[in-house]
Amino acid sequence: MDPSTGRGIDGKNALGAEQVSVVNTIDYCSSAGQGQEQRDVQITHQPHPKGDNPTSSGGLLAEAAALVVSTLESAKDVIAGK
Repeated sequence: MDPSTGRGIDGKNALGAEQVSVVNTIDYCSSAGQGQEQRDVQITHQPHPKGDNPTSSGGLLAEAAALVVSTLESAKDVIAGK
């Protein structure tokens, strides 16, 4: 990490994963009746590989959408008397 900018970028890891960037920043929080609280935080941006992994959020949504379509088609068939 470059201390002057508060940013750092790693190359590919041993598994060939994409770059990971790290950014130092400040988080400001305030609660009702309290003053504003400031704290240093570090944010890590890590890309996720695209693929047909059913456990990823996109895979879960696609699977859920397919189930909804199937259920609606079944209901339509029942109503139509098929």
